[in-house]
Amino acid sequence: MTALTFGSAPFSFALPAFLDFDAPPPNLGTGGRIMSEPVIKGPASYFPSIEKTYGRPISEWQAMIRAQGDRKHMELVQWLKDQHQMGHGHANALVAHTLAEDRKG
Repeated sequence: MTALTFGSAPFSFALPAFLDFDAPPPNLGTGGRIMSEPVIKGPASYFPSIEKTYGRPISEWQAMIRAQGDRKHMELVQWLKDQHQMGHGHANALVAHTLAEDRKG
């Protein structure tokens, strides 16, 4: 509630949330957008686009990468590009994230 005095009479009213200066600020993301979830960074930031573009869930791509055995990072990237027509950035993000998960155990 906000209280003001007009002459000798006090007057109280509630401000809408966007004008309530006592309220905590919203979680603002890039460009001032209000974000409901934390911003995803790194290779995982590509995942929504990968799923939408190539029509498979990330878990399926990761299983396919793991099934390739002990191939090197760039060999796996090239495999995704050649066999699945995946762009370099998407392939690299998937491989980097999958190999990092495997190293963590």
